[in-house]
Amino acid sequence: MSLVFEEIRLNLPHIEVAAHLYGPEQGRPVIALHGWLDNAASFSRLAPLLEGVRIVALDLPGHGHSAHRPAGAAYNIWDYAHDVLQVAEQLGWQRFTLLGHSMGAIVSVLLAGAMPERVERLALIDGVIPYTGEADTAPQKLGESLRALLEVDERRKPVYTSFDEAVSARMKGVGAVSREAAERLAQRGLMPVPGGLTWRTDARLMLPSPMRLTRAHALAFVDRVECPVSLVLAEQGLMTEPPIRGLVDRFPFERHRLPGGHHLHLDDEQGAQAVASVFNAFLDR
Repeated sequence: MSLVFEEIRLNLPHIEVAAHLYGPEQGRPVIALHGWLDNAASFSRLAPLLEGVRIVALDLPGHGHSAHRPAGAAYNIWDYAHDVLQVAEQLGWQRFTLLGHSMGAIVSVLLAGAMPERVERLALIDGVIPYTGEADTAPQKLGESLRALLEVDERRKPVYTSFDEAVSARMKGVGAVSREAAERLAQRGLMPVPGGLTWRTDARLMLPSPMRLTRAHALAFVDRVECPVSLVLAEQGLMTEPPIRGLVDRFPFERHRLPGGHHLHLDDEQGAQAVASVFNAFLDR
């Protein structure tokens, strides 16, 4: 992998985060947010292809080289919006663009809906709103989460005897990826432990959510987005089911359906080039 980025660390008021920094210092400010269980390497193909932008590709807390949340703290998806806002504050960016993939795209929409005065544009890849839940399922979901919290143990994370074994496992994970994509994520995401290698990710990230937004809640954030939005949808991605497609088609966003899987921006150079072509035209307007 070509080293075209600078590695940085940001000491936020509540946590330390790591990031990859791409592009000219005077470029348009962009904060890039990866998907669940991924890391900043998710943008290692795409970011160098984007023109005239200064990209801070974060390891979100609990992922990659960023710190884990303290004991007793949770990984609610809306908490990431606070992390991103604190990054922007530290960088002195009052207005910025958000580039988000999957969970990162969802966080981007939440922040843009909650604080539209801060977000200039949204460039989203195969994600818009979180999985939702209605009121009648809330007690059951909270109970499942509380029981899982009692049992969580970092020592139960899988240990791989080799880098190749870890890569093969990641290729088959949620949002399956190509071998090269898995290698890029693994190079940043693995750490040595007795017996081999394991993921740096916080084990609590695998716990069930204690509470989910209702669909009405989620759509209210979409309705509150005021900035231009460009949404790339992968033809073999995670948003292909008819009910989801029908919902997405009602969003007032610019939409582009491109061939490839959920990680089309990372799986191969062709996919990265296709996504870059869409976003370069969008960001240059």
